[in-house]
Amino acid sequence: MQLKISTKDVLSGVFLILVAVVGLYLNQDHSLGTARRMGPGYMPMMTFYLLGGLGVWTLLIGLFSGPDPLEKWTGQDVGSLLAGIAAGAVTYLVAPSIWGFFGQTYNAVGVGILAGMLVFAISPGWRPLAIVCAAVAVFGLTLEKGGFFLALTSLMLLSCVADRTHTLRGVAGLLAFMLALSWYVFIHELDIRVNLWPVL
Repeated sequence: MQLKISTKDVLSGVFLILVAVVGLYLNQDHSLGTARRMGPGYMPMMTFYLLGGLGVWTLLIGLFSGPDPLEKWTGQDVGSLLAGIAAGAVTYLVAPSIWGFFGQTYNAVGVGILAGMLVFAISPGWRPLAIVCAAVAVFGLTLEKGGFFLALTSLMLLSCVADRTHTLRGVAGLLAFMLALSWYVFIHELDIRVNLWPVL
């Protein structure tokens, strides 16, 4: 079989694998528990294993699905990437001194990612990826104080902004379905202990 490399898929696969490896490394300090009584490290571990598997799959497909070269980056793409990294790093360092909430657990990381992704989204080429990453950061920042339903709603609504082709009816239907499914799987069946509603 002849290699027909898709540069986009190969680099995407490598990126996903790297994120999974770093995530698994950082997750080592958390107890795993069991599938029925999950510890704080169980779901991240499963997520990173799935992400790594997806990265390997994408990488292997990329070796035979090309050619598909990368598009040339514009000055705005490079500028927003560098500015986003700088904004995220500065926010990560400064946020805990502004509000104590950002000094707890990984909240400083979350707000740093959020700030970086919002700057990153200035470039139209990066915007869909940046908005989805920002939505995940909002989910993490909202879950503890805002509750499960608000965090999941924020994640889904912000993610939908990344693709302008969504209809209001489609988004509402998907949101209702995902809220019900997520509650059933994670709260009812797996008995994960999180606040469902905002903590006042």
